Amino acid sequence: MGRPLVPLHVTDSDREVLERWTRRQKSANALAVRARIVLASARGESNTEIAARLGLSKPTVGKWRTRYVAQGLDGLLDEPRPGAPRTVSDEEVDRVMTLTLETVPEDATHWSTRALARRTGLSQSTVSRIWRAFMLKPHRSETFKISKDPLFIEKVRDIVGLYLNPPDRALVLAVDEKSQIQALDRAQPILPMRPGQAERRTHDYVRHGTTTLFAALDVKTGRVIGEVHRRHRAKEFLKFLNCIDANVPQELDLHLILDNYGTHKTPMIKRWLLRHPRFHLHFTPAGASWMNLVESWFSVFTRKRLKRSAHRSRSSLEQTIRDYLDSNNQNPKPFVWTKTADEILEKLGSFCKSLLTQ
Repeated sequence: MGRPLVPLHVTDSDREVLERWTRRQKSANALAVRARIVLASARGESNTEIAARLGLSKPTVGKWRTRYVAQGLDGLLDEPRPGAPRTVSDEEVDRVMTLTLETVPEDATHWSTRALARRTGLSQSTVSRIWRAFMLKPHRSETFKISKDPLFIEKVRDIVGLYLNPPDRALVLAVDEKSQIQALDRAQPILPMRPGQAERRTHDYVRHGTTTLFAALDVKTGRVIGEVHRRHRAKEFLKFLNCIDANVPQELDLHLILDNYGTHKTPMIKRWLLRHPRFHLHFTPAGASWMNLVESWFSVFTRKRLKRSAHRSRSSLEQTIRDYLDSNNQNPKPFVWTKTADEILEKLGSFCKSLLTQ
């Protein structure tokens, strides 16, 4: 048995301050966590219970409990650190954090260091240092999307199971189409790179049509079965299924991972699948195309071969695509899936909980 805990009592005035701190989810999260520790301790919860509920270690819970018993509210604040005296007070730092995270300027969607410096009366370099200290980058923005598929959990477990434990005597293929690939040529010749000067190209271009790449990535080996078609319909998808059927030994079953695009589910495709029972289709959750490994292959292909290319005809673009497929299959490199279904679902659950508390 461990040492008995020192009784912890919270006065009404302290409780009011602590509860106010717990509502500061954005600008003072560390202080909010410490306040929750003290309030939970005052309710009689043990350090072990608090640590498990808040996702902290027991020594961390014990540290802030002891600090509050010894120093009260002041014990929950950060201690002074060695070095030159600070020229910016805690109140000024808190104001910068609050304005950055909880407000926006009248004439913009986010703060810049100069705009916030004018608002707070601090220097631009001071605001920049505070942002760096708290790892804030208001100029950056990332995207996310939470799938609303009612069968999300079942589909995640199905697809991750294929990646981590593929069935015997079967081939797992990640299949998708990269449509609307444009054959673009620059309005004037590209000037090549020279010492001290980057490659230069005109900002405007000439369009020469589009094409579509149908690709099936062998999850185990990294080889890709690919076809190029001018249109993007169920008819072209059916031709690609026939191509896959012809390129894979008949004794192997085929498990295809697909998105929910309409051409994958037409009556014509369903009739074809009935005549080819070795094909098994597994659909990714709606809004979760990141689960299809061929998307990673498309990303590499776009970066390496399409982003800076120039094509004077659609035929030239299609030959470039075929050349890349041949090059890839001469030295294939598979994409290794590492996350289990439980890890994915746990991380998504934590993310959803964090959204609810903001």
